Amino acid sequence: MAEVIKLPKMSDTMEEGVIVKWIVKTGDTVKPGDILAEVETDKATMELENFAKGTVLLLKAEEGVTIPVNEPIAVVGNPGEDISNIFSEKSNLALLNTKENASTVKIKSTEPEQKDFFLENDEKQRLKISPLARKIAVERGIEISKIEGSGDNGRIIKRDLELINSNSPKTISKPSENKWNESFKDVPVSQMRKTIAARLAESKFSSPHFYLTMEINMDKVYDARDKINKFAETKISFNDFVVKACAIALQKHPTINSSWLGNKIRYNNHIHLGIAVSVDEGLLVPVVRFANHKSISDLSIEIKDLSLKAKNKKLQPADWQGNTFTISSLGMFGIEEFTAIINPPDSCILAVGAIKDTVGIINGEIKPVKTMKVTLSCDHRVVDGVSGAKFLNTLKEILEEPVILIA
Repeated sequence: MAEVIKLPKMSDTMEEGVIVKWIVKTGDTVKPGDILAEVETDKATMELENFAKGTVLLLKAEEGVTIPVNEPIAVVGNPGEDISNIFSEKSNLALLNTKENASTVKIKSTEPEQKDFFLENDEKQRLKISPLARKIAVERGIEISKIEGSGDNGRIIKRDLELINSNSPKTISKPSENKWNESFKDVPVSQMRKTIAARLAESKFSSPHFYLTMEINMDKVYDARDKINKFAETKISFNDFVVKACAIALQKHPTINSSWLGNKIRYNNHIHLGIAVSVDEGLLVPVVRFANHKSISDLSIEIKDLSLKAKNKKLQPADWQGNTFTISSLGMFGIEEFTAIINPPDSCILAVGAIKDTVGIINGEIKPVKTMKVTLSCDHRVVDGVSGAKFLNTLKEILEEPVILIA
């Protein structure tokens, strides 16, 4: 008996998807576990696994078309099996109506009507010229902007046009042609970009954000990193230090590691850090779980692995779910400081800027120092200013004495 394959919900927030590429074709023999297609979800492009055994009788969904979750996309059954009635009459009727409606759509001309010439091109004169005078002006090519009307309130009437001297300019000069042409390209919005737009808009407009910025001396982190990387198999980045420092600081400030759930606030005992990763289609936030229990080198390896998966579109739903705090860094692009939008369901996100060379007063002396600015975005429904400030002070203490990170 033929089985209908429906588009499954491949992430917790997925509502629709796009078949990027069919791996199988009609007539192919398939078994459970075979890959049917590549599907673009709101998070990543993922492989769609088959659960039925038989022959592909129909590929209902077209590549590149947005499909709602649970919509039929294919049929698998016995070779030669009749599937003409496998879909409901209602579904077929809807499809038929869609085709009929599509065939009767009329294309409205976009050519402007000549009678509206002056209305569209000179709005100020809309009520200053009579319809008859306007008609005469169009027929004779008279420039009405230079005519002083003799009618009520300066309205131009037929007599004003008849009094125009034959030597007056009668043709409307055409603007000189521009040697540059305006151009643009419309790109369909991807499922990932739709989700980013929806989630961040909801976060920004539903969560009352406030921001706290702190400057941190990174001299000792700089020295520690150089010494560690001389012997470590996995090279440690500055961002790895920040991730480990956040994991430790969050243990001391559970308010920052929390979520607003409408009628309650959840204070998480576990620390799952979301690490923002830029990909071609937008932004992904894979999650490092139980970050406070991992060494800085273990964190570095895991972050590199997750980042590579994100860029290669190999992340699975478990890789991006469950974050309790998020870190976003633009330091590698030379951005000194910025504010980030909170990543739900977190109550805070840390924006990490670039390390820069500057000067500071150390023990009463002016010396060169390396500093970095971080900005904490907080949901004021959960976190107050003092709580955020205390967290940043702890983060500063840890990074300015990084021996704590490897203790």
